[in-house]
Amino acid sequence: MYPQHREREQPIFSARAHVFQIDPNTKRNWIPASKHAVTVSFFYDGNRNVYRIISVGGTKAIINCTITPSMTFTRTSQKFGQWADSRANTVYGLGFATEQQLHQFSERFKEVKEAARLAREKSQDKMELVNTALSIAAPQFSQDLGDELQSPPVMCVNGPEDKMFRSQSADITLSSEKERIKKMLSEGSICEMNLEAELFTLQDSNSKLVSALHEANNNVQQWKKQLAAYQEETERLRDQVADLEAHGSHGPSDMLKDELTRSLEELEALLKAKDEEIHILQNKKSEYHEMEQEREEAIHRLQEMEMRNLELERRVQNAEQNLAASLEERDRTESEVQRAIEILDVKLFDLNDLRQSLVKLIDK
Repeated sequence: MYPQHREREQPIFSARAHVFQIDPNTKRNWIPASKHAVTVSFFYDGNRNVYRIISVGGTKAIINCTITPSMTFTRTSQKFGQWADSRANTVYGLGFATEQQLHQFSERFKEVKEAARLAREKSQDKMELVNTALSIAAPQFSQDLGDELQSPPVMCVNGPEDKMFRSQSADITLSSEKERIKKMLSEGSICEMNLEAELFTLQDSNSKLVSALHEANNNVQQWKKQLAAYQEETERLRDQVADLEAHGSHGPSDMLKDELTRSLEELEALLKAKDEEIHILQNKKSEYHEMEQEREEAIHRLQEMEMRNLELERRVQNAEQNLAASLEERDRTESEVQRAIEILDVKLFDLNDLRQSLVKLIDK
């Protein structure tokens, strides 16, 4: 249904609960984050190898918490539990309908926290392997750098003052480049949050629509059976009334005829009501198809936004590469300026010695 996003994040467990957040001022009182019970789900991001707790109310993300091995879910009562999110600088609280739901959520929280710990250890092992490879390659890099430093300095036409001006210009360019990268990263994060909120809202609406459609189809089948039974009963009563009218005085009394007529009218009224209910259900089914079309359009917009997000990530990577190149150029320029300053110090020292020698020679 959502091919690109489903490959990235997979739902693990879901439960319905009332969501609360701690009051940032008092740090004691709870503030309701949702007016009614909402779906709280565990998700696994395969690309980043992280686990998250996500809950969406309407079009707003109420909870978007990345699980870390240091987190702990505490059961403070029979139906209430809480945990702290240091990144968001808040404490989340969940109120469940039953104690069993709280127990299931707590056990799943422990399992996901253990999985997050294993994922972090695996990532650290990979980083150790990378660091080992870098340490092996470091001596060769140091030798190349030493050869470069031993080469004679390249003096520019305007002297060291021009190099200092170039260094200051490089600092200004690097600061502006950093600001532009931060802005692009913030735009990408906002787009990603909007995509996730809209996607989870669509998933919740779609599940509700599917369950409502199944329930409506079951009701239609049941009412069709009742309608057929009522039609058979109506035909049987009509036959009885016709027989009574044909036999005249040989049949039951007029009181029985009136009773049969009333029963027939009640059955016809009930049939009419059931027909109206079937018509209403058919209209709801057409509305469901319209909502399905809107959902497809929303999916198309999501795909476009994901492509835009990928483009932003690509631009950020290019900007980071340019920034790294600029930093390298600045370091090289500073090294050349430093060498030029050292050479000037040596020349000044030699000139000073020459001046003193000339003074002594003049005095003699």
